[in-house]
Amino acid sequence: MNKKFYLSETDKKIGGVCGGLAEYFGIDSLILRLIFVALIIGWGTGLLLYILLWILAPKKGL
Repeated sequence: MNKKFYLSETDKKIGGVCGGLAEYFGIDSLILRLIFVALIIGWGTGLLLYILLWILAPKKGL
């Protein structure tokens, strides 16, 4: 099985990063959104990680 991470086109609030990660790992996107919020509030690294994934991850179909 060859899985690949893509930005989500359907499950997105801002860039589709959490939706894409949720599809990749097979979990609910709300859990990942809460993790990113906790990382942003706690250490500030969540915002940097989200932006990097948003820039570097391919969109599905490209």
